Amino acid sequence: MIGVDPHKASHTAVAISAAEEPLGELRVRACAAQAERLLAWAAAWPQRTWAVEARQLLAAGERVLDVPPKLGARVRLLAAGDTNKNDPNNARSVAIAALRSAGVREVRADDHAAVLKIWSKRHRDLGRTAPRSCAGCTRCCAS
Repeated sequence: MIGVDPHKASHTAVAISAAEEPLGELRVRACAAQAERLLAWAAAWPQRTWAVEARQLLAAGERVLDVPPKLGARVRLLAAGDTNKNDPNNARSVAIAALRSAGVREVRADDHAAVLKIWSKRHRDLGRTAPRSCAGCTRCCAS
């Protein structure tokens, strides 16, 4: 299992065994070449699964699990007794959460488009109902 802690400027990946022992760690600059560097590093583990939402990995044919941030935070808290937040700990916690949790779902390439459609519809629906529900209000609407 390879957990990834993504940030705007860099991504930290930690590979762990089924026994949750660290096998390797890599930090890459967030750029167009990041997926290539991550894949080259991860080649040491041919039966790998990635625990992070990452379009570039999906496009490369990798298996990716979506681990909710709260789940990774819970693993950090249980493992260390505090949140001990740093990139390698976050990445390792994401990998452990993916190993332990049966509820973590696999990311599909079309998930992003489906989510955007849902958000768009929700935004449209809210836009239609907000003026009616607020009509005549003196607190938030100009009278």
